Amino acid sequence: MTELTETSVKVSVVPSNWLQVESLDLDAQGIAHKADGKVVFIEGALPFEHVSANINRTKNNWEQGTLTQIHKSSSQRVTPVCPHFGLHTGACGGCKMQHLHPSAQIAVKQRALEDNLWHLGKVKPELVLRPIEGPGWGYRYRARLSVRFVKKKGTVLVGFHERKSRYVADMQVCPVLPPHVSAMLMPLRSLIASLDAVETCPQIELACGDEVTALVLRHLEPLSVVDVQKLRAFAAENKGVQWWLQAKGPETVKLLDPQAAPLTYALPEFGITMPFKPTDFTQVNPYINRVLVSRALRLLNVQPHERVIDWFCGLGNFTLPIATQAGQVLGIEGSDTLVERSRENYMNNCALRPINRVLAATEFIARNLFEMTPEVLIQDGVADKWLVDPPREGAFALVSALAELHQQKLGSVEGTATPGASQWQAPQRIVYVSCNPSTLARDAGLLVHRAGYRCVAAGVVNMFPHTAHVESMAVFEYQEPSH
Repeated sequence: MTELTETSVKVSVVPSNWLQVESLDLDAQGIAHKADGKVVFIEGALPFEHVSANINRTKNNWEQGTLTQIHKSSSQRVTPVCPHFGLHTGACGGCKMQHLHPSAQIAVKQRALEDNLWHLGKVKPELVLRPIEGPGWGYRYRARLSVRFVKKKGTVLVGFHERKSRYVADMQVCPVLPPHVSAMLMPLRSLIASLDAVETCPQIELACGDEVTALVLRHLEPLSVVDVQKLRAFAAENKGVQWWLQAKGPETVKLLDPQAAPLTYALPEFGITMPFKPTDFTQVNPYINRVLVSRALRLLNVQPHERVIDWFCGLGNFTLPIATQAGQVLGIEGSDTLVERSRENYMNNCALRPINRVLAATEFIARNLFEMTPEVLIQDGVADKWLVDPPREGAFALVSALAELHQQKLGSVEGTATPGASQWQAPQRIVYVSCNPSTLARDAGLLVHRAGYRCVAAGVVNMFPHTAHVESMAVFEYQEPSH
């Protein structure tokens, strides 16, 4: 038998002051544990790395710090594309994951979705859907760019805020913005610097359509005639650019030149064109939105005889495509303005379609969906299927009302039943599109444990590459209660 010597076996000993990163949280911070078990969140660190960190925040049960040195690097670490990304002073705070390989970013988001569903909702989907992916760069068609005149430096900054700061980052390019918008960042700085209103223009909101780029200039004081001429000259020099002016709140936004081309995006698979205003809610990523709508309708499996309700319908991003397949559609939204806009979009698309491809009869209603009750749900009538696309707060009141009616059918609720509950039927299928995995998990728990549904599928939608933002989709099937 061979005798082992000191040099024949190498034992890897990690110094006690190094931290071994185990996973990543939803803010893209590495998670490690100290020898005493205390959790440490490390900005800039990735799973399976051995690192040193500068601890800058300490609580009883956890600490937070910033990466200072990598002793063992992750195989998933990549060189960031953007020169403004990082942990250095003045770094842009718009992205958090550029140092992580794109496929690993999606895996982190998928795990976040599954963890939330299980830990918060005690729900495990029967099928994990393949992630919806798209271009990693040039995808951000909507953005709110801060504008600051830095008097000490005699310069204007236009861009996102610095990491963990109220200051505006000194951005010269931005790879997540469309290339033509990234190329405009420096010219925009020069334009604002030349205005009489250089100190009273705090923001430019960006909204890109398929052909038009809208720039909404927030101005705290009326613009001079010379300033308006400069804005028009800038638009003339940059193809497709149109200026909108915002003197006060969002309701004051107006086109500088009303005869300008309309701002629109298309959903070619459904023959739908969606006009919108730059202040309307539209998805940030048009490439992903097209795939998202297609998959949602495929999963919904709408039939020509069915009635479908689109909750939180907005401009009709899902409603109008549903109307190409269903027999009857109801779109419900909390904003009166958006409901009026969705009606206009429906009528415009009806007029553009050939006789043999008419849209289904579609109604739009304005209602506060955060105050839903079983009584109101019954008033909206029976629908075969639902599409639910709520904001970050989720759809708690809606699914609670649905769960209440199901519990009444089971006879497990004391007191008087809701009038009409015995005739009302729950939708057989629900497709839920979410921009917040925690509120999706909460609502999924209600649907599965209180409303009689199975979670048959769920998966992530990578709407915001290189950020920690998690969008997702889940599908629920109704099971009739057995008597």
